[in-house]
Amino acid sequence: MGSLENGVPVKRDPLLRSSSNKGSAFQRPIVRFSRFLFFGKLDYLQWVCTVAVFCFFVVLFQMFLPGLIMEKSGESLKNMENGYGDLSFIKNIGGLDFGEGIRFEPSKLLQKFQKEADEVNLSSASRLRHRFGYRKPQLALVFPDLLVDPQQLLMVTVASALLEMGYTIQVYSLEDGPVNAIWRNVGFPVTIIRSNAKSAAVVDWLNYDGIIVNSLEARGVVSCFVQEPFKSLPLIWTIPEGTLATRLRQYNLTGKIELVNDWKKVFNRATAVVFPNYVLPMIYSTFDSGNYFVIPGSPAQAWEVDNFMASHRDSPRVKMGYGPDDFVIALVRSQFLYKGLWLEHALILQALLPLVAEFPVDNNSNSHLKILITSGNSANNYSVAVEAIALKLRYPKGVVKHIAIDVGEADNVLAAADIVIYGSFLEEQSFPDILIKAMSFGKLIIAPDLSIIKKYVDDRVNGYLFPKEKISVLTQVILQMISEGKLSPLVHNIASLGKSTAKNLMVMETVEGYASLLENLLKFPSEVASPKAVTEIPPKLKEEWQWNLFAASGHSTYTNRTSRSHRFLDKFEEQWSQSQTGGSGSVTTDESFPYSIWEEEKLIGIANAKKRREEDELKDRTDQPRGSWEDVYRSAKRADRAKNDLHERDDGELERTGQPLCIYEPYFGEGTWPFLHATSLYRGIGLSTKGRRREADDIDAPSRLPLLNNPYYRDALGEYGAFFAIANRVDRIHRNAWIGFQSWRATARNASLSKIAETALLNAIQARKHGDTLYFWVRMDMDPRNPSQLDFWSFCDAINAGNCKFAFSEALKKMYGIKRDWDSLPPMPVDGDAWSVMQSWALPTRSFLEFVMFSRMFVDALDAQIYNDHHQRGHCYLSLSKDKHCYSRVLELLVNVWAYHGAKRMVYVNPQTGEMHEHHKLKNRRGHMWVKWFSYATLKSMDEELAEESDDDHPMRRWLWPSTGEVFWQGIYLRERNQRLQQKEKRRQQSKDKLLRMRRRSHQKVIGKYVKPPPEDVENSNSTTV
Repeated sequence: MGSLENGVPVKRDPLLRSSSNKGSAFQRPIVRFSRFLFFGKLDYLQWVCTVAVFCFFVVLFQMFLPGLIMEKSGESLKNMENGYGDLSFIKNIGGLDFGEGIRFEPSKLLQKFQKEADEVNLSSASRLRHRFGYRKPQLALVFPDLLVDPQQLLMVTVASALLEMGYTIQVYSLEDGPVNAIWRNVGFPVTIIRSNAKSAAVVDWLNYDGIIVNSLEARGVVSCFVQEPFKSLPLIWTIPEGTLATRLRQYNLTGKIELVNDWKKVFNRATAVVFPNYVLPMIYSTFDSGNYFVIPGSPAQAWEVDNFMASHRDSPRVKMGYGPDDFVIALVRSQFLYKGLWLEHALILQALLPLVAEFPVDNNSNSHLKILITSGNSANNYSVAVEAIALKLRYPKGVVKHIAIDVGEADNVLAAADIVIYGSFLEEQSFPDILIKAMSFGKLIIAPDLSIIKKYVDDRVNGYLFPKEKISVLTQVILQMISEGKLSPLVHNIASLGKSTAKNLMVMETVEGYASLLENLLKFPSEVASPKAVTEIPPKLKEEWQWNLFAASGHSTYTNRTSRSHRFLDKFEEQWSQSQTGGSGSVTTDESFPYSIWEEEKLIGIANAKKRREEDELKDRTDQPRGSWEDVYRSAKRADRAKNDLHERDDGELERTGQPLCIYEPYFGEGTWPFLHATSLYRGIGLSTKGRRREADDIDAPSRLPLLNNPYYRDALGEYGAFFAIANRVDRIHRNAWIGFQSWRATARNASLSKIAETALLNAIQARKHGDTLYFWVRMDMDPRNPSQLDFWSFCDAINAGNCKFAFSEALKKMYGIKRDWDSLPPMPVDGDAWSVMQSWALPTRSFLEFVMFSRMFVDALDAQIYNDHHQRGHCYLSLSKDKHCYSRVLELLVNVWAYHGAKRMVYVNPQTGEMHEHHKLKNRRGHMWVKWFSYATLKSMDEELAEESDDDHPMRRWLWPSTGEVFWQGIYLRERNQRLQQKEKRRQQSKDKLLRMRRRSHQKVIGKYVKPPPEDVENSNSTTV
């Protein structure tokens, strides 16, 4: 495809940088123009005439066109409000020399693709890895609405091709619309994401291998991918609108720099921002961080023409004042504004001059020949220049006319024209949109033989071409097609073929462009099948847009879509202004998306914190009974102990105190909040301090286990980091007899415990129905990663690039100190029963600590063999590509091995009904379990040996085990006991010494003794004699 070239994201030729040099503004065009003339080998007379006209134009344009060439006026902003149009404001990037062009080349993305391919080749040499391909790759398409528009037609066409390649696609939309039925008829499931306060739908985006978001209006969805755990997902954002680009200059002038930075942050999150043409990435260059990509092609132009013809019953020619005998030629140009444009127009006008003789004047001395030169900026004085050129070339008055058009008015000119001539010699990277529109109107086009135009236009088949080095050919061509002031029938046939060509122009480039981008961008896990190659897409899916699917639907005009985009930006700007006024620096996302509740929760949290602080201040000012000094002392000691418990007690903890079970939900990032429970049975545990829920009684895992402050181990261990954090001095945080864990992804998959199942589980625990048991409620045979119903070790190999059994074997060898060549594995029989996945289970607390003791040693052995390669280069033999969650898929299944061979009963709890069934019954395991390897006595002795080594030897090598929990053995207990006895003896001796000093203290003899006089007789002293 044309965008896959080497270069820089937005590169100008060296000529662009020289445009500001001192000297005449036309010096470089003169040199290039002379080179152009000599290259064309024009005859002497033609060359002399051209030079004479050119010299006149040089003087004329220096008098009349200073603003066109060098002026950078802000008045064009008014035109920008109606769409990006001809983009005259792009001249602010820098003027172009005659015949030179700007090229957009996504070099950073291409370098990234090449680097990743090289890394995969290098990493494949470490250990052989396999792709099993048990499930199809999954994509999510996200739209702001399902209204009928060209972008929906484009994505339906692309999605149909991707479906044929082997992708599974799910469609999401923030609003419903008529296209919902079209998507379902094609075979794509559709989900409407509605925001309805507490019942808002939420999506686990980790279920998908890639996300494609469409339109600026879906900004709220893109904002969600800025948060963990969706931050590293491959995200493609397609932007067909230029409405935001037209406002950027206004934002900068009004000082809304924070708003621009906020948009820049969202643009930077996308892995690739895809545009349908090469103009949009240039006008959006403010937000470019090297992730821009162009996939040329869109049905928008043909769609707009169909809408125009359906909505305009009146003839555009009559509306513009032209009669049936008038012959109208539209001279259109490139969307880019460059300094050589006026030279090209002058040459074409000179080539069209012989046509004047073919059209005699009428009674009013008016010629029926009409030449309309279009441009997009009515603020400049280009009209004066066009009139001067026409006058010098001796065109009759009224034949040549300059029309400054906006986006909507271009359709009127094209519909009224008989012939459309492309008057730009600029080499572009994609077919000009204005020519697609002209061909869609059924107009004959005449264009220079530029490489991009020759690719789609065959001379004298669906259009006419002329060599740009020999303008005189244009005169010959146009004289041949006109007979008696009308176009010949052959020309009408050529125009008709051009219309059918424009209807499905560049479909193949679009389909193959998206397929190639996904092929380079997406890295699939080992259980995912690779999609077909781009070359294997059936030709019928690359020949035309899926017009037939939209035939029964009414077309919504492009103007309505543009207006809708402007209304969205107006609403967003208003929300941003309100947030700035309210003192919040963050921008509220689109209210139509449920993740806006995150922002609301932040505001509520701030308000509650402020209210709580005020209440505390008022409480301190009131008089409170202090009680005795003993009460105050006991209260202070109690507060100190509470401070050391690393959490605050609240109503939720008080409710959990009387329950036999507490289920912890590990999470990382704000993206998981909608999936977490808020009842007293559950408690969240945040793997990162930054992403913890506000006003929630969640545990801060890094404060309990400092190892989780290391991002490498936080990502590599996953939910096992929460296990280790809870087990570390468990009595300080967990005082229930049973402990459970549930993944937030199980909730997103509707596999979490229902209220009925929760009650059934609690009743079974209180009744001690199954004893020391592992209860689990997410089954391996129902996992979407296991559609083939694989056995335990085959499934483990499938999700770990075929190296799960090897990793287990090597870890057990190191863990148990086996020196010989040993590759046995604990048997996990295929008996028709299920195994646990997704870390959703419950255990007695004592058994949980035993499991953690085993897990710490296993993780340490696994880390010893994987760490070096994985930490340095990001690759490990358990994944086909870079994967920061390298250990997590092996550890996900570890609880099954420990429970089965540790003689624990395994009971499956139906998460909907609460029904319980025992799997892998103990009587059937006899003779298959490695009881000695997994017994508590064996594991405890191994744990103490490691603790003794860590305590006594203090090894200097990198060792993970001491950082995963408590280091304790009998020697530590005896040492601590001796220390306590010594401290006790020291306090006792200090007390004795104090008493001894008090006894030996010398006392001063009494100097005298004070005797209190007896009280006087009160009755006598107060009596009076009468």
